[in-house]
Amino acid sequence: MEQAPKNDAMRGKEHWSGFRMVTTAVYLLLAVGLSLLSGCATANKGKVEPSGPPTPASAATSSPSLPTGPSVVHFTDGREGFVITEPSRMDAKLRADFEQAGTMIKEAKYDKAIELLEKVIAQSPGVTAPHINIAIAYEKINKAEQAEQHLKKALELIPGHPVASNEYGLLLRKAGRFAEGRAIYEKALAAFPEYYPIHKNLGILCDLYLKDSACAVEHYEIYSKAMPKDEQVKVWLADLHTRAGKNITTPAVMKKETAHP
Repeated sequence: MEQAPKNDAMRGKEHWSGFRMVTTAVYLLLAVGLSLLSGCATANKGKVEPSGPPTPASAATSSPSLPTGPSVVHFTDGREGFVITEPSRMDAKLRADFEQAGTMIKEAKYDKAIELLEKVIAQSPGVTAPHINIAIAYEKINKAEQAEQHLKKALELIPGHPVASNEYGLLLRKAGRFAEGRAIYEKALAAFPEYYPIHKNLGILCDLYLKDSACAVEHYEIYSKAMPKDEQVKVWLADLHTRAGKNITTPAVMKKETAHP
């Protein structure tokens, strides 16, 4: 098993916890309305929308048009981003359970959330959101194997799903499975290049664990261009250029990472 370099252990830990906070907070918004915005980390450049069941008043006309499978649409009107739509026939009770489970995760009631989400998944196995949220809950109680099973299922339903891929890449990195994590990130970016959190996390993986400076620079630069307010990534880029002898004027800066809010 590959291990993180000891000198970079603290930096890696800070990156992990910081990005974990962003990912979890953003994806759990799905528990409120079964829709996901890519969130502050991506400037709302992507959206995931499981389609709900028609209301009784519109059931006769809406039901036949409900999508039979997930669809992905990338914007072509000058905007940058995408929309993932997933059909969901959850009834009101099942949706309420899903929403309650999301609240429980935010309240760190992981076991109870898992219990509810297992029921949701049993009745609606073809929707990615419950699989991703239960994976988050399992990871929080150090049950990586169960978390991985659900992330794999989400990626089976929608290959390259950006949120599932980001969670899975983080889980693999924590387990020291760096090459596998890189493969997951790269597959996701091939399908969703505008999902910038993965660019950042792939940059971290290449920088700290794989020692691939060219890869790190490439993905830090893509992320930094899209997210210019993230000053920390600019520091990491400057550090990489300094180490490569490309920017000898870069001032020394203490490398103390700050978790995202």
